[in-house]
Amino acid sequence: MKRRDFFKNGLLTTLGLGAFGSYPALATHQKNIGVAKNIIFLVSDGMSSGTMNMADILMRHKYGKPSTWINLYETNMVKRALMDTASANSFITDSAAAGSAWGGGMRVRNGALNIGPKGERPVPILQKFKSMGKAVGCVTSVQITHATPASFCVNNGSRNAMPEIAEDYLKLRFDVMLGGGANYFSPEKRADQRDLFEAYRQTGFDLVRNSEELKKTKGDKPIMGIFAEEGLPYAIDRINDANLRQTVPSLAEMTQKAIELLSKNPNGFVMQVEGGKVDWAAHGNDAPALLYDQLDFDESVKVAMDFAQNNKDTLVIITTDHGNSNPGLFYGNQANKNFERLYETKASNEWILNQINPDFSAEKVREIFMEYQQIPLKKEEAEVILESYKVGADGLYNPANLPFHQLARMQSVYTSVQWAGTNHSADHVELAMFGPGSEKLTGFVRNFELHNFMLEACGAERGLFV
Repeated sequence: MKRRDFFKNGLLTTLGLGAFGSYPALATHQKNIGVAKNIIFLVSDGMSSGTMNMADILMRHKYGKPSTWINLYETNMVKRALMDTASANSFITDSAAAGSAWGGGMRVRNGALNIGPKGERPVPILQKFKSMGKAVGCVTSVQITHATPASFCVNNGSRNAMPEIAEDYLKLRFDVMLGGGANYFSPEKRADQRDLFEAYRQTGFDLVRNSEELKKTKGDKPIMGIFAEEGLPYAIDRINDANLRQTVPSLAEMTQKAIELLSKNPNGFVMQVEGGKVDWAAHGNDAPALLYDQLDFDESVKVAMDFAQNNKDTLVIITTDHGNSNPGLFYGNQANKNFERLYETKASNEWILNQINPDFSAEKVREIFMEYQQIPLKKEEAEVILESYKVGADGLYNPANLPFHQLARMQSVYTSVQWAGTNHSADHVELAMFGPGSEKLTGFVRNFELHNFMLEACGAERGLFV
């Protein structure tokens, strides 16, 4: 078979598996421990295993306790499996296709949101749960219109149609939607100049724009919370900025509030929580941003688990959609000492690079890195960074063309964190579950199988299954 025919027909079709979930259902021989009233689905977007590992090391040695996720494994609190991450046309997925596997129950091509290879339009899972009378919503550290939250909500041929997705949310009237992405609602930024903020207000939404407003909202009407023009600030930058701490909620704070509001529904709720900026940091090889956003996500896992342990009818699912850049802490005589610099860092690489003016002296650049990251850059390294601003750089989530990757290569000498690349990988990924339905989890899962798994866990009618 020619390579172009292999991908033309779709990877899964070529393997004889089809686009829909035609594999055998997940094992059901274990005794059922009840029906899930609620589901909290948590996604650390783009989390390679090294990200999880390094965040746990940082947590143990800086804060004296394990990460929540690893501790769930240590205490045997959850069922654990591996999950594949393929899309319909590639071994290596993007977030839209990965999320659509869960959200629509089928493989789609990279870039699409619940639009199948043959034009199929599966009903997204939050629409299904809403039709069952459950409260539904999404929480994310990136744009609320971004690929992963949208994959549970809408059908669209392109993940880039975020202005259109913002309009779709207005029609869908989901109960709680929290994240960034003001540029897709604002008349000053939208190509059609439509004021979606006003449209949401006029149709009965509670529109919240900062932490204080989020705390005050009562949940007596649908909530759209938008806290940044695009993605939210990295956790490490929010932690070290008093103004951001007061105005921008953390992922855990948004998760806590969403659970508080959604759980008022007597029929239960289903929500997705995404640590989306873990993926952005991996694309940028930004070690400080990566690790502290992973810990921010980990705190959301704790919020979800605390609720589930007090509400035994809650299924918690913890996973990632794909690996990204495969970072790791690498061997060397000074590896431990080097990694300790990340315990004391005060800023992401992105924040630092945005502070640097190409006209700065090399000495000024060295002072900035020493103050915020305890990295003693050499003069010639600072000069290379300054020169990189003149050349420019590319890469995902880099609108200012900052020299992320040049910096990461230098930084690895001082932190012992190294990277395999700057993009997604085809790794099998972690999948953990707690609560009713988790007893049916087998050791290996194909990503699209989680769609029917969630419906079955909640006792949905078979007509809703894919």
